[in-house]
Amino acid sequence: MSTTNPMAVDVKKRAELALNDDFLRKAVRFTTERLKNGKLSAAEELSNWEAWRERGREIRLHTIAHLDYYLNLFVDNARRNGVHIHFADNSAEAVQISLEIARQKQAKSAVKSKSMVTEELHLNEALAGEGIEAIETDLGEYIIQLAGEGPSHIVIPAIHKNRYQIAELLSREAGEPLAADTTVLAGFVRKKLREKFLEADLGITGCNFAIAETGSMVLFENEGNARMVSTVPKTQITFMGMERIIPSFADLEVMATLLPRSATGQKLTMYMSCISGPRRTQDADGPDEMHIIIVDNGRSLQLGDPEFQELLNCIRCGACLNACPVYRHIGGHAYGGTYSGPIGAVLTPALNGNVSEWNDIASASSLCGACYEACPVKIPLHDMLVSLRRRKVEQGQGNKLETAGMKGFAAVAANSKRFAAAVRAAQIGQKAIVRDGGIPLKLGPLKGWNSYRIAPSVAKRTFRQRWAELEHELQEMGGWRDPHPADHGQKEVESDGLRTAADGAAARSVDAAIRERMERIIRQRQQGGE
Repeated sequence: MSTTNPMAVDVKKRAELALNDDFLRKAVRFTTERLKNGKLSAAEELSNWEAWRERGREIRLHTIAHLDYYLNLFVDNARRNGVHIHFADNSAEAVQISLEIARQKQAKSAVKSKSMVTEELHLNEALAGEGIEAIETDLGEYIIQLAGEGPSHIVIPAIHKNRYQIAELLSREAGEPLAADTTVLAGFVRKKLREKFLEADLGITGCNFAIAETGSMVLFENEGNARMVSTVPKTQITFMGMERIIPSFADLEVMATLLPRSATGQKLTMYMSCISGPRRTQDADGPDEMHIIIVDNGRSLQLGDPEFQELLNCIRCGACLNACPVYRHIGGHAYGGTYSGPIGAVLTPALNGNVSEWNDIASASSLCGACYEACPVKIPLHDMLVSLRRRKVEQGQGNKLETAGMKGFAAVAANSKRFAAAVRAAQIGQKAIVRDGGIPLKLGPLKGWNSYRIAPSVAKRTFRQRWAELEHELQEMGGWRDPHPADHGQKEVESDGLRTAADGAAARSVDAAIRERMERIIRQRQQGGE
């Protein structure tokens, strides 16, 4: 599957292309809104969602903290089940292992279920180079394979295409026009893929979870294609990120509750397959031979890192994408890599050793924290993005003008006299460029902001400048009463002892009047009044 070179342009240029694509923006916004609302509804229906989130987080934290133990336990049990286990330090090794298996089986074709790890490894191109036809069997993955694109979303890879675009792609594949009707299009793909399932020499899958206590791997899906991929071909190859381990089937119950609800708003996916090795004598179907390739490819770099180890907790649900205001405007391809959205903005630099060419995507975030609130295992992605930005500056790759500007701001803001002088200078200097209460000028640091909005002007009179007047008004209304007296909560003592109930009521009345006056002043200020 070919993809555009992400290094050809930076994230700003890719985002500009996406922002100028009205259809993409509408399609992504529509689908992510539906997914986000579905997740919120499913979480509310569960009633104790936060308790489930916390339990999921605990399971993932515990597992990653003891990853060596659980990986060894999984490998031992899987081998007892007759599975061939391989370890790959990087993408090249993972691909080479799979190609060697294919050569041994003299494979000519492979069917694949949806797998972000194989996308990460660019496996399809490697198989094609060996003359092996690799067919994606997930409908969304099949569509983007025909389009020669990478996934735009972790869960819904073709989120950026409509049925007319899909009909055009499938008509080209069919050699005849197909109606832009979902029933017709799905029917064509179903017939086409059934032939591929029966012909395939290899079945290639990803892995949602691997259960250490039994050596089983688990697949979540809605179309049934993964079950066909893992049962019809005689040889199965599963690519598994090394962090996909969970200790037990009891922990799978928690993940089976969190993942579908977070991903699509479902209580459970249509299919959940637990595979514990190749076909036994008594089994009606299944592969004769099963291989699991456990992939590192930068994951171990996060182990022991206090800022990024929790990144390995991710269960690939895509909820952070659906909640992210940046992703919802620019889609997935603007991020330039396999993984998009907030998780991609952190995961891609992390897996690549935070190399300079990927550092720009850490800035593709508003740091609003919506990703953390959406994450079913509470990964603090917004904190990680800040850490990535800090590391970028520490490595000398920051924007020099921005650095100089922040140092200048710090020097001014640290001194009240300098700050007051700067505010006064801004109030005077802005008069020539203020229009209707805002600054529309697209020049210098205002260029980026004002390309899509209007910068607010500096207030004609700041709160500090108005304080003397406000303080006088407050004194006339009964004086200022400190809500947190210096005695830190001790009862106020007057000359005749404890304050009476009447005095307390009078004080509360004055406080209410002061609050009402302050609120009125604020409202007037917001409406442009003095």
